[in-house]
Amino acid sequence: MKSILIVDDEESIRESLQGILQDEGFRTISAENGEQGIALLRDEIPDLVLLDIWMPGMDGIETLRKIREVCPEQLVIMMSGHGTIETAVKATKLGAYDFIEKPLSLEKLLLSVQNALTVGQLVEENRSLKAKIAKEHEMIGDSPAIRQLKEQIAIAAPTSGWVLITGENGTGKELVARAIHTLSSRASKPFIEVNCAAIPEELIESELFGHEKGAFTGATALRKGKFDLANEGTLFLDEIGDMSLKTQAKVLRILQERKFERVGGSRTIEVDVRVIAATNKDLAEEITQGNFREDLFYRLNVLPFDVPPLRERKSDIAKLITHFLELYCSKESREIKTVSPPAMELLVNYSWPGNVRELKNIIERLVIMVQEKEITERHLPAATFSRKTAEPRPATSLIADVATFREAKEEFEKDFLIQKLEENDWNISRTAEAIEIERSNLHRKIKSFGIELKK
Repeated sequence: MKSILIVDDEESIRESLQGILQDEGFRTISAENGEQGIALLRDEIPDLVLLDIWMPGMDGIETLRKIREVCPEQLVIMMSGHGTIETAVKATKLGAYDFIEKPLSLEKLLLSVQNALTVGQLVEENRSLKAKIAKEHEMIGDSPAIRQLKEQIAIAAPTSGWVLITGENGTGKELVARAIHTLSSRASKPFIEVNCAAIPEELIESELFGHEKGAFTGATALRKGKFDLANEGTLFLDEIGDMSLKTQAKVLRILQERKFERVGGSRTIEVDVRVIAATNKDLAEEITQGNFREDLFYRLNVLPFDVPPLRERKSDIAKLITHFLELYCSKESREIKTVSPPAMELLVNYSWPGNVRELKNIIERLVIMVQEKEITERHLPAATFSRKTAEPRPATSLIADVATFREAKEEFEKDFLIQKLEENDWNISRTAEAIEIERSNLHRKIKSFGIELKK
């Protein structure tokens, strides 16, 4: 039951409001002056306050100021029989939700109360969702590598410098980007993510810059692009190494001029966006091969971050496992599971070629599929037994039986696919998702290399 605090010096008003609101299913409490209202506010923490402006002693405006000090997010509706525009503006500036004139209209009062409580519920849901997202995107670990990364983030985040994050697939580059945004002055503004590798080349300009109505077939209405949506906030360009040279040139122009035109439009739009880019590619090598613009690289690489692979931070693995167990057991409404010491040893010593993403997926699978409270080694995927260390295959064994570059490339690709299939229990769909290729394409490669599926 929602509670409403009524603060008014007129007893008849208090009693009338209490009767009306109780009939509507609300619990009411009342105070005859501001001081008493503040005291009740501290004890009751009501969902809404109805506050009269003209009261002896501490008037409504001063009471509203005190409420803001005690509870900054408290919903307050002001009431006055001598209302002026100046008073209404002052109350609104102090954070009042609404301003109602006396004599009170029952219909308008109930509408304002319902609207205010709806806003309060949305604010609470928003806060809860943000807390949930923050929990899911928390950077877990206290290994030297992660401690150093967190220290660098704390230094760089409050600045306005552009950021370039590098690291293998699945290491958590997005987590670094979100942490930088959260700790920046733009934290209350949008965080907009764009996966440059997932958007077809012919659509990426429209995705980034938006388009005008009629710009191309199917453009039936004006659409804002990601730069537009991220205005005053942060734009995260993931896998920027997969962006075409043509689009790179346009992105560079925006970074330099802070303005752009929508596809099919001529109007210049100014934006204030902090760009964070990420890639798993060696951009220096991409520049050498002519696939990435050198000037864009230097524009983005103001604040470089390198996210270490999981095999280089083994001391964090147990903490990550505990974190993901709690996260997914809570999500699936399961009792918190534990991992037996032998199983934990296998997981800690596994090489984790898919990094934190692979660990996260395996723990989610175990939470869903294992019925017992304790996860043991018999529950673990076969991959965790077959590849315990991160030692690379010696180059000599790779090239011993091949004579050409093409043969060496095919041999490497075949070995890579076998390794990934083993890690994913020879599940085609899961393997295709892990290495980020189409399932049909993976089937073709398995057939062309003559790989025998074990499951």
